Amino acid sequence: MSPRDKAFLDFLYQFITDDRKERFEQVLQNRTRHLTVVLEDIFQPHNASAVLRSCDLTGVQDVHIIENNFTFDVNPDVVMGSTKWLDIHRYNEEEFNTPAVIEQLKSKGYQIVATCPHRDDYTPETLPLDRPVALFFGTEKTGLTDYVLDHADQYVRIPMVGFTESFNISVSAALLVYTLTRRLREQTDLDWHLSEEEKNEVRLEWSKRTLNRIRQYERKFNDLYSSEH
Repeated sequence: MSPRDKAFLDFLYQFITDDRKERFEQVLQNRTRHLTVVLEDIFQPHNASAVLRSCDLTGVQDVHIIENNFTFDVNPDVVMGSTKWLDIHRYNEEEFNTPAVIEQLKSKGYQIVATCPHRDDYTPETLPLDRPVALFFGTEKTGLTDYVLDHADQYVRIPMVGFTESFNISVSAALLVYTLTRRLREQTDLDWHLSEEEKNEVRLEWSKRTLNRIRQYERKFNDLYSSEH
């Protein structure tokens, strides 16, 4: 975080209530980037929104959205404001954006984990968590693209005992992120928390999204900061 951004955070915090700041800190204790979720071409608004809500509720801070053929739409009645508290990264500049996303995540140390009911590799209870996990989900009907399946480091499936082939994506995502974040919180030898620098960045974004008329606050801060520097 730059000195200017830190000064802006300090400025905005004057106008955040103590109750809201306390709530920020409570939530930040369980926020993580050790697990991130990647949605490849999810176009059903209900399912897509339910995944975002599950990420917020389980402490997953980042969601990566790949828009190759479909635009990611959010259903406000389902998402229940959860997008306000998440960092959502969209990829739609190329005709096929998946390779760039995988390359970017791997460069940050993530293992690419494909959710796939046909590959009996790991379950939510056995998936290794010693390295950061990027959990990929595909469309309801066709699943993940062959590119993801071919470039995945690991595969994970949810054990099922019924006739139906798979859970729908919103249920699968909820089960997986709940189980994996629970396992993270139980680990005492793994630092899965946000760093203090990352927490400050999130505090700043949450403050900007909390305050009404944020543009007015920005103008007032800019005037003050310019006069002091």
